[in-house]
Amino acid sequence: MSTKPLSGIRILDLTRLFPGPLCTLHLGDLGADVIKIEDTHAGDYARHSPPLQKNLSSFFLAINRNKRSLVLDLSVDKGKKIFMKLTEKADVIIESFRPGVMQKLGIDYQTIHKINPKIIYCSITGYGQSGTNKDKAGHDLNFIAEAGVLHRNRNEKPQIPNFQIGDIVGGSLNAAMGIMAAIIQRGKTGEGQYLDVSIYDGLISHSVIALSHMKSKETLGFETSGMLYGDLHSYNIYETKDHRFIALAALEFKFWQRFCIAANKTQWLSKHIVFGPESQKLKLELSDFFSSKNLAEWMEVFKDSDCCLSPVASLEEALENKTSESENVLLTQKHSEEGIVPQFFFPIKFSGIYISYEKQAPVYGENSAEILRETGFSEQEISIFIKEKIII
Repeated sequence: MSTKPLSGIRILDLTRLFPGPLCTLHLGDLGADVIKIEDTHAGDYARHSPPLQKNLSSFFLAINRNKRSLVLDLSVDKGKKIFMKLTEKADVIIESFRPGVMQKLGIDYQTIHKINPKIIYCSITGYGQSGTNKDKAGHDLNFIAEAGVLHRNRNEKPQIPNFQIGDIVGGSLNAAMGIMAAIIQRGKTGEGQYLDVSIYDGLISHSVIALSHMKSKETLGFETSGMLYGDLHSYNIYETKDHRFIALAALEFKFWQRFCIAANKTQWLSKHIVFGPESQKLKLELSDFFSSKNLAEWMEVFKDSDCCLSPVASLEEALENKTSESENVLLTQKHSEEGIVPQFFFPIKFSGIYISYEKQAPVYGENSAEILRETGFSEQEISIFIKEKIII
């Protein structure tokens, strides 16, 4: 069994809900010792977000494996002193409070850096640490709305995706990428650094296809910016006779050609990439075409035609699809209090790294005493902390 790449890296995770915990889920799967630090009042709100498995949220259980829980009161001096001692041996701190909160608590990057110059300190916020919107509240829907993503996800009106694009792309994955890059950089320089991860900025910087089409009307004389989100007939979604949906993504001519031949519609061959009224006319024809058969019938018609045509599946259907590796993405984990918990595997398959799932999503404060013992506190000190509710 190979050593995991982040073995020996200790992360103090002050985040809650989704973007931060998903980031540290991946880092924990890669071997980091993730200490999930929760307050003594409510802890991570996601613990009780419905639906519940028994007493804990199914969502919380899915994104908090391979972590340990320390419940710590950071609003009092003793709690802050405990945290400062933890930072001496930590490699990474990740937090997702609004700008200024960590300074008020006295555990901001500048303060921690004086104790541990090697610390990598990552802050995930909606709009970054500076600028006019830095203190503005927001959720995924707000971020994708303001970053132009929701505008492009539209039919008659913008549609809310059931996948949290902002939180995941702008927050979780950008933070994970930045933290791992900073770990590599520290190996070269010996110095840690501060990471300002803005979900909004992360969305903007990944909107490269939209950027490439911004000038199309000016340079080509017609608008092409909707090419990949509903304006083009050969890259669209159509309803079938049984009110299911089918996705056609024949962007390259070879796929369009195969589609037209399999559909017995060779008259469409010359109309692959057209815009405006001509594309609208083709969309109506394609709508009539697909509405003539049920989804299963269409999949049978096109089963031997590699033309980028797919059923719009539910997650349950996707996981039951035995024609791909989707059957290998689910696992079950035995939780001490919640029973059998379904989980997703780590999404990357390595040839030289074995990803395992040793730790369950922790019970609130499950590892508090254990972590403090490792940090050098005596049993007497730990008993006092518990009695005074500094830790739980």
